[in-house]
Amino acid sequence: MRAVRPTVAAATTVAALTALTACTAKSDAEDGDAVRVTAADSSCETSAKSVPAGQVTLRIENKGAKATEVEILFPDDRIVSEKENIGPGTKYTLTAEVKAGSYEIACRPGMKGHGVRQKLTVTGAGTAAKRDPRLDTAVARYRRYAQDQADQTLPRAEAFAKAVNSGDLDAAKKAYALSRLGWERTEPVAESFGDIDPKVDVREDGLEDGQKWTGWHRLEKALWKDKKVGAEEKALAGQLVTDLKDWRKRVGKAGITPTSMANGAKELLDEVATGKVTGEEDRYAHTDLVDFKGNVEGAQKAYELLKPVAQKNDPELTGELDKQFTALNALLDKYRTDKAGYAFASYDKVTEDQRKELSDAVNALAEPLSKLAAAVVK
Repeated sequence: MRAVRPTVAAATTVAALTALTACTAKSDAEDGDAVRVTAADSSCETSAKSVPAGQVTLRIENKGAKATEVEILFPDDRIVSEKENIGPGTKYTLTAEVKAGSYEIACRPGMKGHGVRQKLTVTGAGTAAKRDPRLDTAVARYRRYAQDQADQTLPRAEAFAKAVNSGDLDAAKKAYALSRLGWERTEPVAESFGDIDPKVDVREDGLEDGQKWTGWHRLEKALWKDKKVGAEEKALAGQLVTDLKDWRKRVGKAGITPTSMANGAKELLDEVATGKVTGEEDRYAHTDLVDFKGNVEGAQKAYELLKPVAQKNDPELTGELDKQFTALNALLDKYRTDKAGYAFASYDKVTEDQRKELSDAVNALAEPLSKLAAAVVK
């Protein structure tokens, strides 16, 4: 689940920009011609309005009092690249290969709303870097994986909606977590369209002023907290299925590249760190560990597809990633209540010490995973 954004048009073309992120800001000397982005609570200043096509680096600094999100956007608001949860006083470096065209750099204080934006014009033809043909295979396989996850999600969501419509709370509760699994595995792909996530996966505290609350978490609250479903909830269950059908149709149009796969894997770990480990994601159902597992599986799938190239370029990194994925999966397995499926302990039963252990394992994986994109484009 990401912060909500305004509704935008469906993506109809493959993204023209490939993003590569790193977790630490570079020195002034290393940054060279970087575009400096200074984000604050009511401003977003950039040091350049035009850059040549090719590799472009944004050096971001949040000088505001709120966590912010910085995005590179197409004019129709499709997300090209982004970094969420940039805390006050934090620096971050975002590097991308861009084609000529018009873009916007957006800072979103509090990670809500339209944000403060600056135009960015990319000029010239740029240079296309040679890449290992195995990366094209990885992209094709990941695209099939994303489509398969969307295809699998729909019947599970329909089963969930059917239980809601029948008024069978127990059946709806049992179907809830599994209906979300495919979405959680490929969430960065869904989020790239901008308008689907706020409809299906927004939490109550992520709503914009005047926005109607719809989707999984609205129904989660009805089932677990309110303990009832009425005509409104039944209608929302049907709308959820409709919105997920829209998502399934759009998956094939997503702009997927090797670096977007790598960055998406890191984003999935960020989702775990900011929502699942804290218990905020499924705060009524306490099924956070199912979502947690889905995020990890999605990140691992992207990594495994990119691994042949990454291993050639940085065998030490892939060795560390193998180690940390194994450790995190082993830790998660301790909380399984059904070894053959996706039944996990209720997260409200997980102690603070255990949550700290899970958080440490996520961080131990997230740090080397942030280097995966660099390893596939060396």
